[in-house]
Amino acid sequence: MKRLLFFLPLLFSFMLITESATAQEYRTAVGARLGYPLSVSLKHFLNDNGHAVEAYVGTRGWGYGRWVNISAGYQIHNPLDIDGVEGLYWYYGAGASILFWNFNDPFLDDNNSSSSIGLQGYLGLDYAFDDVPVNISVDWVPTFFVNGYSNGFGAGYAGVGIRYILGQ
Repeated sequence: MKRLLFFLPLLFSFMLITESATAQEYRTAVGARLGYPLSVSLKHFLNDNGHAVEAYVGTRGWGYGRWVNISAGYQIHNPLDIDGVEGLYWYYGAGASILFWNFNDPFLDDNNSSSSIGLQGYLGLDYAFDDVPVNISVDWVPTFFVNGYSNGFGAGYAGVGIRYILGQ
């Protein structure tokens, strides 16, 4: 969450500084989601009304444990009206995630593995540069885990997406 609070003002500042930049519309982009978890991302717009799907696969390790997630979300993008910055969108949505995790502590002779299912919300910003085929986004993905290791609400999931736009 601290990272999100750090990157959000930077993103806004960058976009206000680049007043002459305009964004392009794009259909599909592939790249990375940097954050919690570190993931590979594919975002595809379904229509011209701002409806998109994003799918990503990621991993995170801690201590003696590791998990791998597979997530997908449906997002609705709406333009933000900021003078001099075209193509900046805010979005919201919902999705689901499945996490496969294992925990192996050799000192406690504790070896567990299982899976968890999470229901996700999305709230973020999305921008595509006009002169280079790159899209950036920042979002918060609160997740409610239905079962497994992280049972309950998790508010600390967020990411900064950097994607290459496929075809103009």
